[in-house]
Amino acid sequence: MILMAGPCVIESEASLFRIAEALQPYHEDARFDFYFKASFDKANRTSLESYRGPGMEEGLRLLQKVKEHFGYKIVTDVHESYQVAPTAEVADIIQIPAFLCRQTDLLVAAAKTDRIVNIKKGQFMNPADMRYSVLKVLKTRGCDEVGYENAKKHKVLLTERGSSFGYGNLVVDMRSPVIMREFAPVVFDATHSVQMPGSGGGKTGGDSSMVPYLSKAAAAVGVDGFFFETHFDPSCALSDGPNMVTLEGLKQLTETLLAIEACSR
Repeated sequence: MILMAGPCVIESEASLFRIAEALQPYHEDARFDFYFKASFDKANRTSLESYRGPGMEEGLRLLQKVKEHFGYKIVTDVHESYQVAPTAEVADIIQIPAFLCRQTDLLVAAAKTDRIVNIKKGQFMNPADMRYSVLKVLKTRGCDEVGYENAKKHKVLLTERGSSFGYGNLVVDMRSPVIMREFAPVVFDATHSVQMPGSGGGKTGGDSSMVPYLSKAAAAVGVDGFFFETHFDPSCALSDGPNMVTLEGLKQLTETLLAIEACSR
């Protein structure tokens, strides 16, 4: 099971290492293909006053430090093409944010590296149309035919993270992972799927109580992995706190997901 987990954004070196240390059991557990996740910049925050992160140079330095200290593989997101090359020197997975999943120059720049490219499905996207985003990466890497095995061979992932349902709400259509697995391995982003965009008075709200239910449904439907934003205290997190899971809650949930996955097989 692919498992991407970590804080939404790098808040400080101390908090980053505290969370990274707590996630060490997943790195040591052979049942997981573990990647440590944290963003160096949250460029699509609702408000100009919202915390964005330490920036690319300092953020990549801290992620490299985590990588060297714990031996973790790293996943982080990029927002502009110029960020891709330096990010690829540190990250094992380059993540394309949902709002940018059709951004051709960004996808092509990521495809020109040798890193895994994880494309998050836009909240506005028909899941069937994600084949074209996958194909942009595949063609750049010399493959003209979209399909699960080709995407796996050429290191492309898709991530489901919910769809807009009116204003300030997301829903997850469990047909979406099934449809997208025709084109690429699929990761389910359980924490972003419970966001309530724009519902927090200049910031995004969320309902973390729904994370276990949606995660279990995704495991039953069949996905290749999971993405969780986690924190020792989500109530004081500087980004996405309302939809995060606690470090303690993550442990119990991942065991349940492994059991469901085994039953499904």
